[in-house]
Amino acid sequence: MAEVVTREIGLQVLLAFSRGVDRMNAMFGQLATWLVLIACFISAGNASLRYLVSSSSNAWLEIQWYLFSGIFLFGASYTLKVNEHVRVDVFYAIISDRARLWIDAIGLACFLLPVTVLLAYMTWPFFVESWNIQEGSSNAGGLIRWPVKLLPPIGFALLTLQGLSELIKRVAALMDVEAIDTKYEKPLQ
Repeated sequence: MAEVVTREIGLQVLLAFSRGVDRMNAMFGQLATWLVLIACFISAGNASLRYLVSSSSNAWLEIQWYLFSGIFLFGASYTLKVNEHVRVDVFYAIISDRARLWIDAIGLACFLLPVTVLLAYMTWPFFVESWNIQEGSSNAGGLIRWPVKLLPPIGFALLTLQGLSELIKRVAALMDVEAIDTKYEKPLQ
């Protein structure tokens, strides 16, 4: 009996962690949304200045690149959270919910998590080196580079945390503790 209670408490702690990760990545998803708007304004403003008064700056072009990096790297974990990530759907739509849970759990544990941990680990030295030398753009009037080189390790760490959150939810659903919707909206064919 004590073992069942301990397992239940442990699972509830993991689910609380999962909810915290979900909230955090929802905030990063909102940030990614705002970055899209900011990138659009900067792009339109830069194009307008270039064509109206023949004035432009490499910094304005590079900030768009930085924003796109943030959009992609912060939006990836939110996309996983809301179950809208890209998948190869051959059998997934026609199998049972339980089979989907198993496929998701195995995919998260064996593929997503090892890759995102490795990528977070491998991208960190690029940021550290850039920070240490205070790397700047090779373009005249360009920006410093270390902020954009910090985005990949942060983005992959967020994706790793969201992968853990999704794995926890799948395991809880397989144990009939948590109900989750495994269906997703199919893209237009």
